[in-house]
Amino acid sequence: MARVTVEDCIVQIPNRFELVMFASQRARDISAGAQITLDRDRDKNPVVALREIAEMKLDQAVLKDSLISGMQKHADVDKPEEVNEMAELEQELAAALAQGGAEAAQPKALPMAEEDDVAE
Repeated sequence: MARVTVEDCIVQIPNRFELVMFASQRARDISAGAQITLDRDRDKNPVVALREIAEMKLDQAVLKDSLISGMQKHADVDKPEEVNEMAELEQELAAALAQGGAEAAQPKALPMAEEDDVAE
């Protein structure tokens, strides 16, 4: 394939596994329509990706981020934590016990339904 290009890339990215992963992700990006930073010269996308890496035309941090996002099945979105009603009730109970003793800790009575509102 492009042995000279691979040997040039090893200088930039010494780990061969990372080199293959970065080059394959860059080749996929090129196939998806990413802008090429050098002349193609009738080379295929993997060779163009290796040449870009060898000539340090790409930022390795950007390549790594692209690789990670390309491998993710779905992106985790930080959601606000759901309100835990039981924890709130426990906190209210603890506060009531601290302030007024056992009398304040009694559960609040539910409003009684009117006789007319009750279904038969």
